[in-house]
Amino acid sequence: MSTPYIPCLDLGSYINGNEEQRKKFSDELGRAFNDSGFVTITNHGVSQELIEKLYKNIQSMFNLSVEQKKKYERVELAGQRGYTSAGKETAKGAKTADLKEFWQIGQEVMDGDPIKSQYPDNEYLEEIPEFNEVTREIYQRLEGNGKHLLRAIATYLGLPIDYFDKHVHNGNSILRGIHYFPIQDPDALPDDAVRAGAHEDINLITLLIGASADGLEVLTRSDEWLPIKAGHTDIVVNVGDMLQRLTNNKLRSTTHRVVNPPRELMKTSRFSVPFFLHPRSDMDLTSLESCIDAEHPKVYDDMTAGEYLDERLREIGLKK
Repeated sequence: MSTPYIPCLDLGSYINGNEEQRKKFSDELGRAFNDSGFVTITNHGVSQELIEKLYKNIQSMFNLSVEQKKKYERVELAGQRGYTSAGKETAKGAKTADLKEFWQIGQEVMDGDPIKSQYPDNEYLEEIPEFNEVTREIYQRLEGNGKHLLRAIATYLGLPIDYFDKHVHNGNSILRGIHYFPIQDPDALPDDAVRAGAHEDINLITLLIGASADGLEVLTRSDEWLPIKAGHTDIVVNVGDMLQRLTNNKLRSTTHRVVNPPRELMKTSRFSVPFFLHPRSDMDLTSLESCIDAEHPKVYDDMTAGEYLDERLREIGLKK
C-alpha cells in the first residue's frame, strides 16, 4: 500500500501570503482531502501556553464530582450545550455506547443577528470560572481559522472565495471537550466497547486541537487505519459529512475512531478538544452542479444543514 499524503500546511502562508502562496495552500489542502482526508495545520495563532491552559481547565472540569457535572446536563438539548454523561452517544451503526463523557460550547451571537433566538445559552461552569473564559477564546480562534480554511476550500472547488462566509457567520459550530474515562475493569467490557467507534463527523470541517494521549486513528483511502500521534501543537483538520454532501463526494468525509489503550494504560484518562465547524441551519447542502457529471452522478437528496443535523443526532442517540 502507498503511504498516504499527509501534509503539514502553514496557515499563516494563506492568511498573510500573496496570491501564489494562497493558491498553493488551496491546492495542497484539496489534494490532501482527496488523498488521506485530513491535514495538519501549523502557524495557526493558538499558542502552546493557551493550549496547555485549555487542557488544564478541561481536566479540572471533568474531575468535578458526578453530582456537580450533572447540574449542567440538559438532556432536552440533545447534548448541544453543557455536560453529557457517559453512555449517551453511540457511533452510527454501533450497538454499544462510546466510553466517554463530554462538554459542549456553542455559538454566542454578539452582533444583533436574529439567529441568536435559535441557539440555547451556553452553560456557565460556576466551579471553574477560568474554564468559561479559556474555552470561549479557543472557540473564537478555531472558528477564525476554520473560516480561512473554508475560503481555501472554496478556491479549490472553483467557487467564489467568500462562498462559505455568509453560511458560517454566526454558524451553529460546537467546541467539544471530551474525557475518555479510565477503564477500571477491562474484562467487564462488551467486546465492541471502544472509546469512540468508527464514525464520520456531521459538520463541514473539524479542527482538532491536541490530545492528552494517543488513540486517534484515521482510515486512509487505502482502507488502512493510521494512528495520529498525540501531544503536538499542530491542529488536525478533516472533512465532515456536510462538505461531503455539498461536493457530491469530491471531498470525502474522514472516517476515524479512538481505540482503547493497551491494557497496562486502561486505567488512565484521555482528553481531547475538537471544534466542529457547522454552518447556519438554513444552508442548502444540495450538491454543487460543478461536482456532478456523467462519471459522478448525484448521490444525495437535497437537504438543509439543520435537517441533516437533526437526522444525524437521532442516529447517534443524542436526540429522540
